[in-house]
Amino acid sequence: MNQLKDKVAIITGAFRGIGRSLAEELAQSGAKVIINYANSDEKAREVVAKIVEKGGEAVAVQADVSKIKEVERLFTESLHHFGKIDILVNNAGVMHTIPLSDVTEEEFDLHFSINVKGTYFACQQALKHMEPNGKIVNFSTSVAGMMFPGYSLYAATKGAVEQITRQLSKEFGQKNITINTVSPGPTNTELFMNGKSPEQLENLKRLNAFGRFGETEDIAKVVAFLVSDDARWITGQTIRVNGGMV
Repeated sequence: MNQLKDKVAIITGAFRGIGRSLAEELAQSGAKVIINYANSDEKAREVVAKIVEKGGEAVAVQADVSKIKEVERLFTESLHHFGKIDILVNNAGVMHTIPLSDVTEEEFDLHFSINVKGTYFACQQALKHMEPNGKIVNFSTSVAGMMFPGYSLYAATKGAVEQITRQLSKEFGQKNITINTVSPGPTNTELFMNGKSPEQLENLKRLNAFGRFGETEDIAKVVAFLVSDDARWITGQTIRVNGGMV
C-alpha cells in the first residue's frame, strides 16, 4: 500500500476518466499527487477532496499543457507545493474521430499541440527537475496498431508519443529515470462512450480476448507498477493494455 511513500507525482489531465483513476491509485500507494487540469476546476478539486478524505495528499494545479509556459509553471508550482518531483504521467490528451476529408488545420494543430507538444515539453521539464530514479509514463493508444477509419489524426499523434518515449530513453537513463508508454484499448470512460451506438460498442467489445471494455482501474494498476521500483529495469517500451485486442 505504501510502495510510493514520499514520492511526488504529476498527472496531467487528472480530473476525470483514466487520469482520475491514476491519481487515486497512486495516492493510495502513498504518493503525493498533483492533479493537473486545463479548464475543469470543480472536477479537479473533487479529485483532490476524495484523495484527502482517504488520508492522502494532493493539490490541483491549472495548466494548459499545449502551451510551453504553462507546462513550465506546472512544474514550478508542483515544486513549490511538495519540493520535488519523482513521477510524471502524461495523460492529458484530445481524441476526435475525423475522416481525412474533414480534418482542418485547426483540428490538426489542436491534436498535435496537446498530445505531442504537451508530452514532449513536459518531458523536457522532467529532465530538468525530476529526481534521480524517477519514473515517466506517457500515453498512447492501441488504435496505433489497428486500422480504424477516422482515427488517422489521433493515431498519428500517439505514434509520435511512442517514438518520443523510445528516443528519449537513453537521455533519461543518464539520470537513472525510466520512461515508458502505456497504450490502452477501448476503455469504459464517458469520453470514449459518447457518440457511439449500441451496435458500435458491442463490436468494439468483441475486439479483445475477454469481450468487455477495459476499466480505468485496469489501466491505473499497470501505471502504478511502471512508476514503482519493481519496474526499474523497464524503459523505452510501449505496453499495450487492451485485453489482447492487438
